[in-house]
Amino acid sequence: MIVRQLEQDVLGTPREVHAENGHWISRRLVLADDRVGFSFHETIIRAGTETLIHYDKHIEAVYCVGGDGEIHDHATAIRHPIRNGTLYLLNQHDRHTLCGGSEDMRLICVFNPPLTGQETHDKNGHYPLLTPSD
Repeated sequence: MIVRQLEQDVLGTPREVHAENGHWISRRLVLADDRVGFSFHETIIRAGTETLIHYDKHIEAVYCVGGDGEIHDHATAIRHPIRNGTLYLLNQHDRHTLCGGSEDMRLICVFNPPLTGQETHDKNGHYPLLTPSD
């Protein structure tokens, strides 16, 4: 059994990753080296920001538990509002822009394959496919 507490085990550790541009914070609670087949994150999207994302190697499910914003689907040009209780699933490696609204968004995210914790977005919004070291 694995038990982690955000304040004690994640905040201020390498499991808390800040975007270089300050647009988001990813708090990585479950990672690939836990060897459970997925990773689990709390992500904060800063109000008023825009982040291009295109996970071409990962599937991500995202559930909003606070704040507001929108997701812009590049394939359809549709903008979907995001607020508490909204889920979106990037099941087709969807290229999108995630936009923070009037207040920071708090998102709960699951990735498959799992992230190692070292990933950061490249210029195209991709995460590399990394594997945990044994």
